[in-house]
Amino acid sequence: MPVYLFWFFALVMLFGGVAVVALRNPVASALSMVASFVGLSGLFIGLNAFFVGIIQILVYAGAIMVLFIFIIMLLDLKTEEKRAPKLAPLLGGLGIVLAFTIQLIGILSKSPNIKAEPLDLAAGAAYYAERSPGISTKLAEGHLPDVNLIGETLFRGYNLPLQIVGVLLLVSTVGVVVLSKRQTT
Repeated sequence: MPVYLFWFFALVMLFGGVAVVALRNPVASALSMVASFVGLSGLFIGLNAFFVGIIQILVYAGAIMVLFIFIIMLLDLKTEEKRAPKLAPLLGGLGIVLAFTIQLIGILSKSPNIKAEPLDLAAGAAYYAERSPGISTKLAEGHLPDVNLIGETLFRGYNLPLQIVGVLLLVSTVGVVVLSKRQTT
């Protein structure tokens, strides 16, 4: 990824994240989160994680944010009225930002600027030769089947947690429907 694209997507993500916190209107804040997700998706695509970048757009910027906006509209949230900022929380927040920035500069100044080594696709093909021949042939041809690898990892290594998350999402969806129904007495 060219450096100017990295900085563009990083700035889109950072400005979107700051706008989520800074804007008072809940709908504008939710749409700023969409901008932040788009920037994050661009960074994933720049790292050659195409599947994760596309899923970031489809799932988070699409489905999850539509759900957030639907809930905001359902709750009928109003814009918060302006009030004078208190000095102690403002100074505490700025102190945390300053401490984090100093720590980040200290860590980044000591870390070497090394280029990542290319993936050993032949070793990956040998690893998946018996477990999954389809993944093995794609790796041997020089392609990185990231969708297949994510599916392999999810369904073979984390099947029970995946099923538990599915049940929890179902229970939370039923809970939202029950809580959103109006009480008529």
